[in-house]
Amino acid sequence: MAIVKKYPVIVERVEERITGIYTVSFSCAKKFNFNPGQFLHLALDAYDPSMQWPDSRCFSMQSNPDDALVTITFSVKGNFTRRMAEELKPGKEVWLKLPYGTLFDRGHSQAQCVFISGGTGITPYLSLFTHSSFAEYKQPVLYAGFRNKACNIFESELNTAIQINSGLRYCPVYEDTDGLIPVEEVYLQYPGAVFFISGPPIMIKNFKAKFLQLGLPEGNIMIDDWE
Repeated sequence: MAIVKKYPVIVERVEERITGIYTVSFSCAKKFNFNPGQFLHLALDAYDPSMQWPDSRCFSMQSNPDDALVTITFSVKGNFTRRMAEELKPGKEVWLKLPYGTLFDRGHSQAQCVFISGGTGITPYLSLFTHSSFAEYKQPVLYAGFRNKACNIFESELNTAIQINSGLRYCPVYEDTDGLIPVEEVYLQYPGAVFFISGPPIMIKNFKAKFLQLGLPEGNIMIDDWE
């Protein structure tokens, strides 16, 4: 496991992908050290080593460990993310603290994995899917839930994933036309799989409870509790 370090970083790119959802990339003079699927703490205020770490928020890293930049995608939902949308501009210096999390570092079987995401919860999966290690997974499945097609802003990364692992089965689910991801149907189709769940906390809680109710062993459910 990589040691958590504090990085002074420069905002390189900021893009509002759709209204209220931004993708931001950061550079640093030091090399970032993390594993696919891990997350970071982002502080907007300056960090003084003689003081406590400033107010920060957690974000999954969307980029993979071989990328020169660290990239995150966030939606504006509160005061901190509103500040991010207003203040993060190319050239601005902020602070990151990373890495955290063990999502893909728990010795799980790679023979049958189902990845379930809601909205920007897909980002830790993209960190794995765009990394060379994703080729080791056997017939992986992704169910990605979005409010509508406009919210599916990750086609480029998913195209890269399919190039790395042509066995990936990608199932987008759009709430406005398809409803919610059919948990019971997915479970019945892949009864012995390892299920990864990433998304809003209420989604993770409800999906995990449903899988347990259906009889899936808790050891087959992988989540990162970092809210």
